[in-house]
Amino acid sequence: MKKTALLNAAISQVIATMGHGDTLVIGDVGLPVPPGVPVIDLAVTRGVPGFLTVLETVLSELQVEFHVVADELAQVSPMLAAQITALELAGKRSVSHENFKEQTRRARAVIRTGECTPYANIILGSGVVF
Repeated sequence: MKKTALLNAAISQVIATMGHGDTLVIGDVGLPVPPGVPVIDLAVTRGVPGFLTVLETVLSELQVEFHVVADELAQVSPMLAAQITALELAGKRSVSHENFKEQTRRARAVIRTGECTPYANIILGSGVVF
């Protein structure tokens, strides 16, 4: 059995196969997923699981070189924006929500949470551990 916090086999597999610069998206329940991008759907009901819980768990295994959020996050959901900032993730990039959705087309996968907070979405860019 795994020793780290991340127990979901599908998420572990995606992380294990990511290379430098590959991206993984964690999204709220309403984020559209582009055709052809695999979805790991964790949504059970409104708010379960929450975005921040999933993000923190993924961060226990994924080396992050950069992250992308929508400009609108800070304006519409400032509490969540502050919680993400407190995680001290590397390489913050902020783009329009439309640009964010365009970037999801290149993701290795999208993890869908039950989060209902507006703009609770993040793109994580894989780094290297050496």
